[in-house]
Amino acid sequence: MSDGGAVRRMLLTNVGELVTNDPAPDRDGGPLGIVRDAAVLIEDGRIAWVGPSAHVPSHADELRHEREERRDGEEHRTLWDADVEVIDAGGRALIPGFVDSHTHLVFGGDRADEFAARMAGRRYEAGGIRSTVAATRAATDDELRARLAHFVAELHAQGTTTFEVKSGYGLSVADEERLVRLAREVTDEVTFLGAHVVPAEYAEDPDAYVDLVVGEMLGVCAPHAKWVDAFCERGAFTPEQSRRVLQAGAATGLGVRVHGNQLGEGDGVRLAVELGAASVDHCTYLSEADVAALAASDTVATLLPGVEFSTRQPYPDARRLIDAGVTVALASDCNPGSSFTSSMPFCIAVAVRDMGMTPAEAVWASTAGGAAALRRTDVGAIRPGVRADLVLLDAPSHVHLAYRPGVPLVARVWVGGESPDRFSR
Repeated sequence: MSDGGAVRRMLLTNVGELVTNDPAPDRDGGPLGIVRDAAVLIEDGRIAWVGPSAHVPSHADELRHEREERRDGEEHRTLWDADVEVIDAGGRALIPGFVDSHTHLVFGGDRADEFAARMAGRRYEAGGIRSTVAATRAATDDELRARLAHFVAELHAQGTTTFEVKSGYGLSVADEERLVRLAREVTDEVTFLGAHVVPAEYAEDPDAYVDLVVGEMLGVCAPHAKWVDAFCERGAFTPEQSRRVLQAGAATGLGVRVHGNQLGEGDGVRLAVELGAASVDHCTYLSEADVAALAASDTVATLLPGVEFSTRQPYPDARRLIDAGVTVALASDCNPGSSFTSSMPFCIAVAVRDMGMTPAEAVWASTAGGAAALRRTDVGAIRPGVRADLVLLDAPSHVHLAYRPGVPLVARVWVGGESPDRFSR
């Protein structure tokens, strides 16, 4: 950041492999746009220049010349006149920060017993959400806030620099409002998910609960949210109920997201495409018509491998989607019931092992794909003008994220050019 008018600059050099997600004819890796022996110049929290390390001096001269032309009598520091923090990457790989476009981080309690029972053979069902609702309602704001801060630190330490947070564990007007309000304290990417499941008190009249969601609940939650979501699935909400919620949210100016096709084929994907949703998440069970609809749209298919790992459901077929031309994102779906992981490197490893993705595709889906799912152009890449969200790997290549599963390879993280000490080793 600027301090008293001074421009803060940082130069990362000796980057063995730079994943830019900005392809060019002279770059390797297809969509990854890999630059070898690279350098990155950061200026006031944004990427100012990217290229081979050998070209940094000549580029610095160009920057100095341009700045002198714009001085207009004012005193400005040029690149090498200022204090420039120079960081030697030691030949390691540098990638964009992970963009986790699907999390549920504000909740009370946990469901470890449910997980153990599932591993012993009990089938996963969406109704388990109600136990987390009870624990969340019983928690104080300060308890939820402290736990949320812990999860945010956990995300950052594993290389996630942009993340979405959903509500959905309050399911009353007051509790949903406080969940989106608390989420807004840590991210702009807040999703109102009042239509997560029908709470117990409305079990006999789910349509009355939908009336509440699209009325009073939406009214108090929309000011804190950017998105609206609905769980269009058996055991949750019907296509008609989901449509009501999503259209009501869109009418208030919220962007549309959808949980769909997790437990079986259904109408979630088609509803998402019809309503122009930014993403439809899960996509575990897809018909040929679903795949064709996604391929013909700009709706991102967000896959959540942690869910299938934790529930022993079949993994979604990423290869099928990618080959059809669908934009695919990976996200953690960090939640206490079906995917209690915040690790995007873990999701990458599982996607490569079990979902038919190459390491390059999985890294792209976890960075640029997540940005697309959030309709963001300022994150998920390393190119001039975007926010300087960077992850230095303790490895020579992005491939090691899948090649060395479970190994903590995130050596350093920058969020907007800032590197908190606790994220370093």
